[in-house]
Amino acid sequence: MGNGFRRIDCIFHFVGNLLEILGLVLLLPLVVVFIYWGQRGDGWVTVSAFVATALISFSFGLILRSKFKPETLDTTGCMLMCAIGWLSVSALGALPFVIAIPSTNYLDAYFEAMSGFTTTGITVFSGLDAMPRSILFWRALTQWLGGIGILSFFLAVTFQVSGAHHIFGAESHKISSGRPAPGLFHTLRIIWAIYAMFTLLAAVILAIEGMPIFDAVCHALTALATGGFSPHDSSIEFYRLTGHHNYRLIEYTLAFLMMLGGINFLVHYRVLTKDFKALWDNIEIRYWWRLIAVFTTVILIERLYKTGAFGALFTHGTAVNLSEFERSFRHSIFQVISILTTSGFATKNIGSDFFGAAAKQLFLVMMVIGGCVGSTSGGFKVLRVVILNRLMFRELFKLRISGKASTGLVIDRKVVPEDEVHRVAALFFTWMIFLLVGGAITALFSNQGALESFSGMFSAVGNIGPCYISGEDMINIHPVVKLTYIFGMLAGRLEILPVLLLFSRKAWK
Repeated sequence: MGNGFRRIDCIFHFVGNLLEILGLVLLLPLVVVFIYWGQRGDGWVTVSAFVATALISFSFGLILRSKFKPETLDTTGCMLMCAIGWLSVSALGALPFVIAIPSTNYLDAYFEAMSGFTTTGITVFSGLDAMPRSILFWRALTQWLGGIGILSFFLAVTFQVSGAHHIFGAESHKISSGRPAPGLFHTLRIIWAIYAMFTLLAAVILAIEGMPIFDAVCHALTALATGGFSPHDSSIEFYRLTGHHNYRLIEYTLAFLMMLGGINFLVHYRVLTKDFKALWDNIEIRYWWRLIAVFTTVILIERLYKTGAFGALFTHGTAVNLSEFERSFRHSIFQVISILTTSGFATKNIGSDFFGAAAKQLFLVMMVIGGCVGSTSGGFKVLRVVILNRLMFRELFKLRISGKASTGLVIDRKVVPEDEVHRVAALFFTWMIFLLVGGAITALFSNQGALESFSGMFSAVGNIGPCYISGEDMINIHPVVKLTYIFGMLAGRLEILPVLLLFSRKAWK
């Protein structure tokens, strides 16, 4: 490519590498096809769906890698490569849905693939209980791959790549959260090893609790990834509705798994190496525990007050009231963890009458906050909320003593660089702009009210899944809104800047 757009060669070379690896990953669902051959549509059609897509991906990747020459990319180039990579992977990851399910149009398939890879969990598919299991497995696998990051997976399974730290920084959360070991590649392999180990343990535990093996694997893949895709239309409610004897235990287990996914993986590494102080010795993890406790308590109290069980529990203490207390507590803590970790699982539609007005407003707040830095969850991140909180108090302090006072912003006994503080503030402002514009577009092109419209964009940009738009309305919503949410899901997952750079001509030079 000419000097006018010098970054294109290297960007498309690395995207070619990524698509070659995707081509190999697309063959994994074939194992599920052969296990369930002849059941629910699994057979030659699903084999052709995955084999054809794998060949297209691998061939296209080979062409790109051969035609374009590799060079070391700077941060801007890596951000562009990151955005193009996620768009390309989602575009090809959508093809099995179109081929295996003829009634699916490509826009819906692309929406589903983007929702999967970004671990958002919004679905425009229905009839999941009758779909081929290989397709459901692919939906779950997209979320698992996207949980830690597609490009981090690429770096973890390949040999050293020039400029790898820029690539990792373009995709990962921009606030430094430390490394468990020296060297980027060693760090990535440790993180992926912990992630895989947790996923395997999750599948085993769910199977022991009585969940079918296939369901256990799918839910393990999506719970740790905090994605929330379930192989059932009714999601986790399926087990209660079908009379599963352990449905309560399954809900508590999934809540715990989502919580693990919402915690910085550096904390997991420290705990696994017997450094248990990691569970409370930094400000972000302390805020995390407090947020879970406070939100759960407020929502639980409102629910008990709404049902009249709160007063009756203390005056009578009957078994019925205790049962209602347990049910309300289970739903409350499940929803709080599900939304804070930006997971799409839901025991109840969050817009239903089960939750009161206060809970519904708090859910929107939780959608923005999200999980911890270095986790699989989306959202603005707890640490950034801490920084904005400290920034507010610092400005108040400066006003009290002197407008010219120079005071650094300290987090965990370390001064946060002013550039980082400015970036967090700018990112928050950009988030708000995305939410307002996306909400307005939703309201304009649908019959949804203001709360429902804004909750949809909250869900997309926060990579959450649950919102106040019903599942049926989301399936039938206007294509313009779907395209807006696709853009929002990608922007939220990559933290906006890489996506905005796509529209900057200077960034490509």
